[in-house]
Amino acid sequence: MDNYFIGIDVGTQGARMVLVDQKGNLIASDSRKFALDDRFREEQSPAIWWKDVEEMLEILFHQLPATIQKEHIRAISVTSTSGTVIPLDKNNQPIYEAIMYSDPRSEEQGKRCRGIALRHVKDGYTGFNASSGISKMLWFIETYPDKAQQLATWIHASDFMVGKLSGNYHTTDYTNVLKSGYDLDKLTWPAYISEEIGIKKAWLQQVVPSGTVVGKLDAELAATWGIPPIDVVVGMTDGCATQMASGAVKPGDWNTTIGTTLVIKGVTKNKVVDPLGRLYSHRHPEGYWMPGGASNTGADWISLDFQEDFQKLTAAAENLIPTGELAWPLKQIGERYPIMAPQAKGFEPQTTDCTTLFAANLEGVAFIERLAYEIIEELSGEKIAAIYSAGGGANSDLWLKIRASVMNVPTYKCKEASGAFGAAIMAASYTYYQSLQEAAAEMASIEKKVMPDPILHQEYEKQYNAFKQKLKDLNYIS
Repeated sequence: MDNYFIGIDVGTQGARMVLVDQKGNLIASDSRKFALDDRFREEQSPAIWWKDVEEMLEILFHQLPATIQKEHIRAISVTSTSGTVIPLDKNNQPIYEAIMYSDPRSEEQGKRCRGIALRHVKDGYTGFNASSGISKMLWFIETYPDKAQQLATWIHASDFMVGKLSGNYHTTDYTNVLKSGYDLDKLTWPAYISEEIGIKKAWLQQVVPSGTVVGKLDAELAATWGIPPIDVVVGMTDGCATQMASGAVKPGDWNTTIGTTLVIKGVTKNKVVDPLGRLYSHRHPEGYWMPGGASNTGADWISLDFQEDFQKLTAAAENLIPTGELAWPLKQIGERYPIMAPQAKGFEPQTTDCTTLFAANLEGVAFIERLAYEIIEELSGEKIAAIYSAGGGANSDLWLKIRASVMNVPTYKCKEASGAFGAAIMAASYTYYQSLQEAAAEMASIEKKVMPDPILHQEYEKQYNAFKQKLKDLNYIS
C-alpha cells in the first residue's frame, strides 16, 4: 500500500507544491507566481502566499488520479525563506506585512544585534545582519512602536503556512530560529534577546526539532478538500530543505548547490565553529549539526557571458581539461565564503580563446568548492565522504567530472533536489519513517554517480595549489 506526502515551498516570487509517495516518486506537482508589487524584496502579503497555496491544494485534491486513495495521504510540510518574519496579534492575524529576508532597512539594527550577541555568545551564531530575522524584529518595533503594542507573536515565513494549515502559529523548528537568535546548544531563547535587544520573551515561539508533527489539518479545510485530518509537520528553511532533498542527511554527506551562487551544506557529528564567521551551523533533528556557507561565486558567469554557446563550448572544453590556467569567475566585488574578503575581485587567464576561458572558469569554481571543503575539514576534524550535487551546475557532465576529480570524492547528481521535495521528505520522516536518515535514504534518488578520474586528479593537484598561491599573493587568504 502506497502512502503519500505533500511538500510546499514558498519562495520569494512564487510557490511550488509536490505530492510524492513513500519512495519519493512524484505523483503530482503545481506552481504559482505571486502577484507582487515592486516592493516584493522588502515586504510581501502572507495572504497572497496562502491564496495561491490553498488554490494549488484544492486543485490537487479534486483532480487526484483514481489510483490515489485520499485516506493514504499522511502528512504535509512547508519550506520557505530564511530570515523572513511576520508579526502577529493575539488572534494570529498579521499586523504588518511579511518583512522579507532581502529587505536592507534593518542594516543598522543588524549591527547592534551582532554587537550584543558577540558579548554573550561564545561559540554560537552571532552573524546577525540586515537579512536576519532578529534584526527585522528590532527594526519593526523601533519603526512602528504603536503597531508593536498589538504584537503577540513573531513567526517565520513557513510558520505562517503551518499555522494556516493547522491553527498552530506558536511552534517553529531549529532551522528557522538560527537567525532569530535562538541558542541551538542550550536549546533555549537566550536572555540577552529580551533584556538587551528588547524582543519580549512572550513574543517568541516554542522551538522543536525539524520534522516534528505540530498539529492536524484544520477540520474545515479537510472537509472542503475531502481528505482526512492529516499530520502537519513543522516547516524549515529553504536551504535546509534542499539539503534534505539531495539526500545529504548523515555525517560525512555534503550537498553543493550551484545556481547563481554556490551553497554548501552538510552534516557533521560535531558542531563547526568558525571564528571568521564564514560558516554557520544548523541543528540536525537527530542530534548532529548541519554546517554550511554561501559563496558569491557560482554559475552566474555562464548566463552572463556564455549562455548562447554553452553546449558547443562544453563539448569543446572536454578536450582542453586540465587547462593549467587560473581563473576565478567572481562577477561582483567581494567574497564571503570560503574567503572573507570584501575587496576580492575575480581573475582570468590572459587568453583570447573563448573555450579555454570557459573551461578554466569551470575549474575555478571547482577550486573554490574544494577550498570551502578544506576549511570545513579543518574546522570540524571530519572527512568529506561524498558530495551530493544540485542546482543548474549539476546538469553539466563535464563540470561534474571536473569537480569530482578536483575534490577526489564521489559526486552524486540528485534527481530531484527542490525545496518542495525536501519538505515532502520532512513530512514523511517521523510520520511514516523512523528518522530523517531513513526517509532520505528511501525517498531521495541519485540520477548519476561520478567518480574521480585519477589522472585528472593528479594534474588538478598542481593547478589547485597554484590557484591557492595566487589567492595568497593577492592577500585574499593567509
